[in-house]
Amino acid sequence: MAAGNYDDEEDHPPLLQTSNHNLTGTVWTALAHFIAGVIGSGVLSLAWSVAQLGWIAGPLCVVVIALFALVSAFLISDVYVYTNPSNGCTTRNHSFLQAVHNILGYKNGLVCGCLVFFSLFKTGVVYVITSAICMRAIKQSNCFHKEGHDAACEFEHKYYMLMFGIIQIIASQIPNIFHTKWLSIIAAIMSFTYSSIGIGLGLAQVIEQGVIKGSINGISTTNPTQKVWLVAQAIGDIAFSFSFSLILLEIQSTLKTPPSQKVTMKKTSTIAVFITASFYLCCGASGYAAFGDLTPGNLLTGFGFYEPYWLVDFGNACIVLHLVGGYQVSQDLSILVIYLIEMDFMRVVPEIV
Repeated sequence: MAAGNYDDEEDHPPLLQTSNHNLTGTVWTALAHFIAGVIGSGVLSLAWSVAQLGWIAGPLCVVVIALFALVSAFLISDVYVYTNPSNGCTTRNHSFLQAVHNILGYKNGLVCGCLVFFSLFKTGVVYVITSAICMRAIKQSNCFHKEGHDAACEFEHKYYMLMFGIIQIIASQIPNIFHTKWLSIIAAIMSFTYSSIGIGLGLAQVIEQGVIKGSINGISTTNPTQKVWLVAQAIGDIAFSFSFSLILLEIQSTLKTPPSQKVTMKKTSTIAVFITASFYLCCGASGYAAFGDLTPGNLLTGFGFYEPYWLVDFGNACIVLHLVGGYQVSQDLSILVIYLIEMDFMRVVPEIV
């Protein structure tokens, strides 16, 4: 179905609900949204990814994926203002889903909607689990400090999941992305903080042991199939760490003019990708250099570091605070209900069948 074949396609709401507000967004507020939504606790697991790929392929993979992410950001920002060639109508796409809907048509928008919301659901699940693990890691860190590193410090994390859910219920009362500037700024600060802690602890251990661990080929395995699987998983983890396409147009819709929103967004994307790639390279390299083949899945929650325990605790607390803000920027699956109702989901079912 063509983009202009139904009457009210431009009236459907964006993925993250917006309202009529004075546009006051700048490069710096957009950058805060980017950092809050992109640089997650996964930065601390990139050392494991680099360990699977080795000293050459690991950093190279981060740089290549960063370039792909930047090109994708430029292309997406160009479709914020779209002119329909069939009727000459110009519309603003306030979300990735709305852009697919307006440009590729209703059915493609519906299929894209299912994929988008599945991705958001998956991201939400990851955020909940990661937050619970970090909160549990704080308790474990204190236990290891008191009882020794060989102590059996195992705790349930389901209650921490419930705690994170309660916090999100409260935070979800924020109306829309126009009101999350302060939350994104806090989340961005927390992101820089725990990333810097991971990098600092890694460098400190490298200096202490006086040797840079690791190899060009990465961690060796006895089974070639296992090596292929681990490499694929590592590349996937790095690619997932640069995923911000779903929120780019949402952020662009908050920017003030002049200059044009497209120009501001491309500038913001360039800065964001550069900062993100720099932190990813530093964190991945310092962690791999410190632990080599024994690199943990997460530098803070995987207890690659036990001391200073208070700094490990502080880093994990920063992760939790960041995920609270990042979850709100990324939103959750409940918006799917609003979207399907607004798009009159039942109307298209007979056509698909």
